[in-house]
Amino acid sequence: MAAGLTPRRFPGKPEPADGIIGRGCIVCGIAGLWSFAGGRADELAALGRGMADAIAHRGPDKGAVWTDAEAGVALAHRRLSIVDLSPAGDQPMRSADGRWAIVYNGEIYNAAEVARDLPGIAWRGHSDTEVLLEACAAWGVDAAVRRFVGMFAFALWDRRERRLVLVRDRLGIKPLYYARQGGVFLFGSELKALRACPGFSAEVNPAAIGPFLQRGCVPGAMSIYRGVAKLPPGHMLSVDAGGEALACWWDLAAVAEAGQAAQDARTEEEITEALDLLLRDAVAGRMVADVPLGAFLSGGIDSSLVVSLMQAQSAQPVRTFSIGFAEKAFDEAPHARAVAAHLGTAHTEMEVSPEEAQEVIPLLAEMYDEPFADSSQIPTFLVSRLARRHVTVSLSGDGGDEVFAGYTRYLGIASLWRKTGWIPAPLRRAMAAGLRLPPPEAWDALFAPVPARCKPSHFGDKIHKGAALLGLDGVDAMYRRVTAQWPDGALPVPGGGGIQPDDGLAARLPGLVARLRCRDMLGYLPDDILTKVDRASMAVSLEARVPLLDHRVVAFAWSLPPGLLIRGGVGKHILRRVLDRYVPRALIDRPKIGFGVPVGQWLRGPLRDWGEELLSPAALKDNPFLDAAAVRRTWSQHQSGLHNRQYRLWHILMLQAWLRRWGI
Repeated sequence: MAAGLTPRRFPGKPEPADGIIGRGCIVCGIAGLWSFAGGRADELAALGRGMADAIAHRGPDKGAVWTDAEAGVALAHRRLSIVDLSPAGDQPMRSADGRWAIVYNGEIYNAAEVARDLPGIAWRGHSDTEVLLEACAAWGVDAAVRRFVGMFAFALWDRRERRLVLVRDRLGIKPLYYARQGGVFLFGSELKALRACPGFSAEVNPAAIGPFLQRGCVPGAMSIYRGVAKLPPGHMLSVDAGGEALACWWDLAAVAEAGQAAQDARTEEEITEALDLLLRDAVAGRMVADVPLGAFLSGGIDSSLVVSLMQAQSAQPVRTFSIGFAEKAFDEAPHARAVAAHLGTAHTEMEVSPEEAQEVIPLLAEMYDEPFADSSQIPTFLVSRLARRHVTVSLSGDGGDEVFAGYTRYLGIASLWRKTGWIPAPLRRAMAAGLRLPPPEAWDALFAPVPARCKPSHFGDKIHKGAALLGLDGVDAMYRRVTAQWPDGALPVPGGGGIQPDDGLAARLPGLVARLRCRDMLGYLPDDILTKVDRASMAVSLEARVPLLDHRVVAFAWSLPPGLLIRGGVGKHILRRVLDRYVPRALIDRPKIGFGVPVGQWLRGPLRDWGEELLSPAALKDNPFLDAAAVRRTWSQHQSGLHNRQYRLWHILMLQAWLRRWGI
């Protein structure tokens, strides 16, 4: 180990002050319904049980239903036991005074602290569910949730007021869907739970198709079904027989605005030390488990930092997991192996063959249960499955790019506009057309002799993405384009569409990088990244925890001066400074690879027949949401080799596969 780079060792995992309260973590699936006309207890229980069983993969250890027959309410729960495996942690759970009942999915990491502020409670067990429930009963839901550090989605039934409250965590780590159909209110962790309720109207929402094709996910509060919504991050929904009231209890844009207005004035060394301590605490809280625990490790900055802080606070080698690919452009396994060896973790890796990766594709429509097309869903599932063979909980480095400005597009957009914005738009458009003439593969071949350290990965793709921006006016338009697979108005759907309304962030956050980070954290992070990780991990009953998305870390990052985020054209500067304390920079410094698979190559090779069948004229004829001629044209362009349409096609193929699995 290099001199001066010995990992700092800290005391072991923290225990609650009294060793009793607040360590019972319940990761699971929740579901329920409220029939406003009332119902029989046995019928309500059967409905709730059916909804919960549809998401049993989220909680394979135990399931239960509680009913308030007079009101027509059923609360259902599936449990993946992590800590406090006793019956005292079972759900649905009733409050001590009998007024409240709850079903809850998630973890409250500071439950012991919250419990100490609730004197006079005769605690029945030591689960965080009980702490959450009694805090809501004592202080009210709004005041209680503001005290919680954690990830959660829960439904709380007030028997006295006949009111149902749904709550989702600040960043949207845990999912929650809801709908009101035919005198019944439904909710669940996944759409599968709602679909399991007899009479559920599964009518596809045409307004969701265009945004999905652009983003690869159904964004925001909408869902793939008409009349079904997602509860937005940081929001709560109050439901009674007369309707619903949606309220924001944690506003990311307001946190960003406040942080930018009062930037941290300490020295860089002081800020580095403070962030180290804060991240150490966030990681330590997420290491509490009475089941085997590990971490995903790609060898990049975010996962390496999480694992470093885990190992520094563990007396035993931390279990780490990575996967590799034969295609070297997509293989991060050697980097993960080097970091694991330096830190002394118990590392497990698996090289995935193209055949093994492709075997996941038929599972995706079932796994995600609404159209989802981030192709890194495949390796995320594979590494989750690998980890689940050894552990029940795995920490992840997700969120670091959004929170600490790691995406190259932030500086790339600003730099491109600064260099080309003065050029007349017609000339910029002509330049863009010229850059797009050679396919990405041709650009890759042309620059093949250039050392990898001197060029970004997937160089040809980045040339094409940059060219697509040249003809646009302004950085906000560039951001919309770089985060969408189709230009505005060019979607292969009847009527085109895809133009986004102004979100008002330009006025609140005039700084370009701050604005782009905030947009990613409001949209891309919950809609894509966190959805991907939740479904892929829960499909194999693995609990994924994301310490870089601790809301205290998020607020801290928003208070940083821009120079501590991006320096010398490189993002995540302050995270690199913290990581330097644990891992040699030489093991980390390299072009960002990303967590993907060679979809473009596969669609011209082993997946060509599969794609041709899903995109055949006969198959497209049955889809009223797509312009068949435009889809066939895109398929032909890709197969010709003149254009790389892999991402556009992957979005269309995932839509087709989903419609085939769940019906139109």
